[in-house]
Amino acid sequence: MSKAPPLFIGDLVQSRRTIYQPSLFAMQNLFYLQETGSLTAIKPHVSSRQNLSSFLFFYVTEGQGSLTYKSQSYSMKKGDCAFIDCRNLYSQSSSAEQLWSLKWVHFNGSTMAQIYSKYLERGGEPSFSLKEGQESLFTSILDSIMETASTSSYTRDMKINEELSKLLTLLMEYSWNPQKARTSNTKSLNISNVRAYIDQNFESKLSLEAVACQFNVNKSYLLRVFKESTGLTVNNYILQKRILKAKNELRFSSKTLDLIAEECGLEGANYFIRVFKKIEGITPGEYRKSW
Repeated sequence: MSKAPPLFIGDLVQSRRTIYQPSLFAMQNLFYLQETGSLTAIKPHVSSRQNLSSFLFFYVTEGQGSLTYKSQSYSMKKGDCAFIDCRNLYSQSSSAEQLWSLKWVHFNGSTMAQIYSKYLERGGEPSFSLKEGQESLFTSILDSIMETASTSSYTRDMKINEELSKLLTLLMEYSWNPQKARTSNTKSLNISNVRAYIDQNFESKLSLEAVACQFNVNKSYLLRVFKESTGLTVNNYILQKRILKAKNELRFSSKTLDLIAEECGLEGANYFIRVFKKIEGITPGEYRKSW
């Protein structure tokens, strides 16, 4: 059984926390834990930090308080969450009327800056309220991280990575808010329609110019808006669809490379082989043989 972290009782809070030391492998390759815990305020107080190489998620389990992040203040109550980049100045304070209790996790990873940027682009806020009945989705992850961090399991870094991935997936689901998305006010173009058009026509000689012409927009505008929404350029998205179809044909048919290239909208077997190897690291023939 895992051992619960000790209870600390100070002048301002009582808390349980685990300060975690991830392996070098975890720090280089995984989402990794820095600190996790829970606290209950004994007296009103303010905690302020900045320039931490960390990302913080916390959940208000009881009471009320506030978060100040990048000069903006957010009132928080039971059922509210915060997700912030701690490289920026932030402070959190408990209400004097209803002292709060929190559960939190500090974590990081080599791609966290990009993930947090995407969270904001999708309309995510530093503070948000959970939908009724969904509190356990987040608290169970926080409890699991705390429990795993308290064990001596040699796979705990992998297990923590898995739980942090679940947390980030939930945060991305909550962040999706087209009305608040950074770029929503500049997008007159419906990217869902663009993707649907590409999905139906990628087998033909499709290109950025052809898609821009179809939707009667400037190709530079299309390129920017499409990448903001999908993380891919139009041409890379088209290529992704073509390679996926090619992989299916290589595995489940005996068609020649010339025929597969033609059916996938690629420019002959030689180009197909060159592009496939660049993306997959092996030739189409080696891929077919390996499967």
